[in-house]
Amino acid sequence: MIKAGLRAPDHAQLRPWRIVVIEGEGRDRLGALFAQAKLTANPDESTEALNKLRGKPLRAPMIIVVAAKIVEHPKVPEMEQILSAGAVAQNMLVAAHALGYGAMWRTGEMTVSQVVREGLGLHETDQIVGFLYVGEIEGRQKSLPDMTPEDFVIRW
Repeated sequence: MIKAGLRAPDHAQLRPWRIVVIEGEGRDRLGALFAQAKLTANPDESTEALNKLRGKPLRAPMIIVVAAKIVEHPKVPEMEQILSAGAVAQNMLVAAHALGYGAMWRTGEMTVSQVVREGLGLHETDQIVGFLYVGEIEGRQKSLPDMTPEDFVIRW
């Protein structure tokens, strides 16, 4: 999965990504980090909400954090580097499914939390593009609606 991620488009070969793999007890530490981030943002947060955040990383045996490592470059703007990191995440998501695993890409307030970013050892200019929750497929799967290309494509 990671090798597939590393094949993402990469203008100027900046490799503007960081990948953090979290398994085992690391998931408990990530849950504690999520709770700490929430408490920092809102000191009055309820115990119930904090406990819910602590449990989120336990929903899958592996979480892969993908971040854009932004560097200044005269020909590669920040947005392109973020898109490249997004392509890393998408490639890994597709690879996980191809290997028979279930995988979900999660974002939300923890992706923009300075506490989470620092707790994961990322630089202050890095931007988390998502948390990939990876594991075996259990239970029902979410059904997706059919989409018609004509609803999204303009022929010019």
